[in-house]
Amino acid sequence: MKLVTYEIDGKRKVGAQVDGEVVDLTAGDESIPGNMRCFLGGGEATLAAAKAVIDSGEHRVADSAVTIKAPIYNPEKVICVGLNYADHAAESGMAPPPEPVLFCKFPNAIIGPNEVIQLPHESNEPDYEVEMVIVIGKAGRRIAKENAMQHVAGYTVGHDVSARDWQLKKPGGQWMMGKTFDTFAPIGPAIVTPDEISDPHNLGIRLFLNGVAMQDSTTAQLIFKTDELIAYISQVVTLQPGDLIFTGTPPGVGFAKKPPLFLKAGDHCVCEVDEIGRLENPVE
Repeated sequence: MKLVTYEIDGKRKVGAQVDGEVVDLTAGDESIPGNMRCFLGGGEATLAAAKAVIDSGEHRVADSAVTIKAPIYNPEKVICVGLNYADHAAESGMAPPPEPVLFCKFPNAIIGPNEVIQLPHESNEPDYEVEMVIVIGKAGRRIAKENAMQHVAGYTVGHDVSARDWQLKKPGGQWMMGKTFDTFAPIGPAIVTPDEISDPHNLGIRLFLNGVAMQDSTTAQLIFKTDELIAYISQVVTLQPGDLIFTGTPPGVGFAKKPPLFLKAGDHCVCEVDEIGRLENPVE
């Protein structure tokens, strides 16, 4: 299932993408919540109801008639993992960490497909980072690694835009501040459920800047996989439906290039993860 949040006639709804159309799940079954976070919180019962609406073949509109938004715009938590690709660690000249390196973004950073990444006047070094994002579907605390995949609703594409001067050059480092400027977390277009993905840890992942490939790797390079991340994070916090985990970025980021390459007004970013989707955003 490819779950989306979309707008039509000024109303925001939860739907599913099927063969170039969007299924209005809430029109097909009034018990289905119209908010993605609540939808995911409904668990298996809500997913079963959604499948029944999809199978009915009714309540469909063309993709071109709707505006696809960020699949989740109000998560409780946006947790990010730093230095989680072996090839990116090598590019950065750093040893792979023995445990996940974590930081957070705030929901104010989230935008959806085709929405504008707004470069702040306060930063001169905005960088790009394509990422696979885990979407939590079932709440849990101290989740055992062997049970972790039961808590995954699906995956989406993310772009961890990063102000490197704030992240790396401020006194004491300001990872969170450098990562959470408004519009610095594009996600989408859909949440793809695990049954539609062959192996989340063996997918091509790429970023194109103005049509030129800057990042091109595979999630097989992930140091800490989905189950490890969920088990590690849930030692400290209770994960809730709709929480997002940005899993890290592969090599090719701008600050590692010689000379460094940073985002500028007029740029166009395309993030891709095989079997999950393609996320496009202009830069202003």
